[in-house]
Amino acid sequence: MYDILIFLTLMALGFFFGRRAEKKHFKSIRRREAKYRQILAFSERLPPPNTRPVESQLVSGNVVISVDYFKQIVAGLKTLVGGRLTSYESLLERARREAILRMKEQAAAAGAETIFNVKLETASITKGNGQQVGCVEVFAYGTAIIPIA
Repeated sequence: MYDILIFLTLMALGFFFGRRAEKKHFKSIRRREAKYRQILAFSERLPPPNTRPVESQLVSGNVVISVDYFKQIVAGLKTLVGGRLTSYESLLERARREAILRMKEQAAAAGAETIFNVKLETASITKGNGQQVGCVEVFAYGTAIIPIA
């Protein structure tokens, strides 16, 4: 009985603090996305042919975000019955958006207005004997187009 009480207490704490950290991160992402919304990012390989003379530079953003234990347990339970793993979906969404933001920050520092040929690479970092997902890494990169003054 005592073990179940400890387990439920730890689950409640994991849920509360994990949710709080996730909300705080999403708030930070939304604020920074508004700041860098003028830098457009396209998956198109090349800029339009009528583009004025520009310089180009490779820009990138990389992030590794860890899964909290509460989400791991919920995802583990969900795999028993099937369905969407929404706990991992929010993790991937945060990672993708953060990586793109870091790429845009680097482009802004170079004076770029647009990023073309944007690509995203993802990797899961596993841990333990069960090879559970411990972290997810997202790497965003592209070609920043910098107008020549």
